[in-house]
This record gives sequence, C-alpha cells and structure tokens, in this order.
Amino acid sequence: MKFENYMILEFPSKSANEAFARSAVSCFAAQLDPTMEELGDIRTAVSEAVTNAIVHGYPDKLGVITLRCRILKDNVLDIVVKDRGVGIPDIEQARRPMFTTGGSDRSGMGFTIMESFMTNLDITSEPGNGTTVHMRRRLQRRR
Repeated sequence: MKFENYMILEFPSKSANEAFARSAVSCFAAQLDPTMEELGDIRTAVSEAVTNAIVHGYPDKLGVITLRCRILKDNVLDIVVKDRGVGIPDIEQARRPMFTTGGSDRSGMGFTIMESFMTNLDITSEPGNGTTVHMRRRLQRRR
C-alpha cells in the first residue's frame, strides 16, 4: 500500500516508554491536523497497545517493541505495534471484554478500547513468537 509519510521506532519494553510511544505518534499524527478528540483516541489506543506489549508480551523479561506509523491516502493514520514476546494462544478470547492474563490489577479492556477508538483493528499472534497489533484511523478532513 502506498503511503505519504512514515516513521519506525524501536524501544525496550520499559513502562516509561509507553508515554514516549504515545507522544511520538501524537507528533507524527499532527501533520494530518486531527481534532483534539481524534488525537485523544489515537493516543489512548497506542497507549493500550504498547502497554499490552510491555505487560503481556514480556511479563518476565525486557524485550523489544517496534512501532510503525504511516500516513495513507484519504487521511488514514496506520499504526502497527509489534513485540516478539510470548504471543497470544487464543486471540478471540483475548479480545473479549474483561479477559486478562495480567492479574487482578488489569481491566481486560485493552483490545476493546483500541477497537472502539480506531477505524480498524487487526491482531495477529503466534505463541512464542509475539503479537502484532495493526490499527487504522481515518481522520476528518479539516482543510
């Protein structure tokens, strides 16, 4: 698919990098002139995806998270968050609201939040080989 612009970041699965990823995507998305609501939705979805990679992808070790953003035609922001961690054995189960493998301090709403704030959400995973979360958001044209 043809894109107008892109960025790729790679960072360790440290919780401090969740805010970094969210901010980087916000700065990148700014060139599309999003509304404050759109920007908030995007920031929240990225936050959830990166937090999932940190908490669930690498529960017992430090790993690498790759974040790719592209601007596609028709004002679409395309975001991929990928880890090479433990993977998800049952994606359908993991997408159910309130399901979590992260213990009682986790809400189990990450995928539900991503899905509600983005235009499209695709999740691929293989146990032992990591998870890829692919999100797209079509933004309003304000120009």
